[in-house]
Amino acid sequence: MPGAGSGVYRAGMAVGRNLGHTLAMLIAQITDTHIKPDGVLAYGRVDTAPYLARAVSHLLALRPRPDLVLATGDLVDGGRPDEYRRLHDLLAPLPMPIYLIPGNHDDRDALAAAFTDHAYLPRGGRFMQYVIEGYPVRLIALDTLVPGEVSGRLCAERLGWLAARLQEAPERPTVLFMHHPPFATGIARMDAHGLANAIELADVVRQHRQVQRILCGHLHRPIQALVGGTLATTAPSTAHQVMLDLENEPLAFTMEPPACQLHVWSADTGVVTHTSYIGDFDGPYLFANGARRAG
Repeated sequence: MPGAGSGVYRAGMAVGRNLGHTLAMLIAQITDTHIKPDGVLAYGRVDTAPYLARAVSHLLALRPRPDLVLATGDLVDGGRPDEYRRLHDLLAPLPMPIYLIPGNHDDRDALAAAFTDHAYLPRGGRFMQYVIEGYPVRLIALDTLVPGEVSGRLCAERLGWLAARLQEAPERPTVLFMHHPPFATGIARMDAHGLANAIELADVVRQHRQVQRILCGHLHRPIQALVGGTLATTAPSTAHQVMLDLENEPLAFTMEPPACQLHVWSADTGVVTHTSYIGDFDGPYLFANGARRAG
């Protein structure tokens, strides 16, 4: 499939850590960063760049630090080269590998041009799909972008590429990551712009039991659903969140706390997902006596 390419990238070093009692891998996910040009506010109200800077500081302060970061689309707001240059600078303090995928606000060519140091990114093809090897968990990036549309799609070529990659390693624990979630959330105005052919993706996943999680963005909220027998999740934005509206009101956003997600994998448990809120909060205090915990 020349459009998708084989897209297999081997990380420089396989990782494994002891989190409590077993070999594990810690994956951080950030999403929907929506970086604008310097001095421009998203929707005339949100300065997204400082929010991403705080998210980067949050990731750097985590103990243990994540082994890698997945950034699941809508990386910038207008697909502009200057936005991607700004995004590159904002992510630069992170020492761990960062793996990017486009969302509906992104432009593949501008993204690739700004991140020439990201060797895993496919160049010259129609889609940005790739496999990351070398970790305890195999990571497969899916490109749901349809230029000019808010909704996403995995066409027959992209789905065929995914099926071929999954057939290569049926015993390897695998995580898929993509922008548009392959399930309806009940937020009708967002569901109208979801993944157009979610049923076809579910059919592929159902045939490959090694898929332990499908990580998504787009919804600006933490939401979970079963897709093809595995759990699919969406992560909150590092900036603004979509209003939780189950009554089909006009689409709105809210400044609920920004967050990232942390996906902990071990051979004993598979993938366990945590939402980690970004900000300065009171505590921590010990349950034993209410005293502030050191460290």
